[in-house]
Amino acid sequence: LEFRRVLFRSSMTTKQTPSLLDNLRQVTLKWLITSLAIFAALYLVPGIQFTGPGWQIGILAAIFSVINLLLKPILTLITCPLIVITLGLFSIIVNAILLEATANFANLLGIQFQINGFTPAFIGAIVISLTTLLLNLLSGEGNVRIEIRRGQ
Repeated sequence: LEFRRVLFRSSMTTKQTPSLLDNLRQVTLKWLITSLAIFAALYLVPGIQFTGPGWQIGILAAIFSVINLLLKPILTLITCPLIVITLGLFSIIVNAILLEATANFANLLGIQFQINGFTPAFIGAIVISLTTLLLNLLSGEGNVRIEIRRGQ
């Protein structure tokens, strides 16, 4: 067996327009991946707590996705100089702020999701990012795909 390098493939190289069913499958998969990533953060980070039925983690994932969709571009634009100076590491702080915003909004909806301080939010953002990256790679939905080919 010969292992080749990771091949980068842009999502711009799609040959045809995805159908409604493909879009629905992709959104559902991203929602499930985000739900699992939040569950991983709940399990691994000692300052993040959730009390309630398990289906509410799915609602948390939807809230987190909507907050990311609406606020992340604005926060990234505002903090762009800091992100550039820190070579992208400041984006973890942006993700931690968005995780805190998710907890605050979830509490307004009656979902018991608490983050006890900035350090658990920071570590939780790292766990969610890494878990999402790993699950996207395993599902084949990311822009990076790993191919293993047999050499002759």
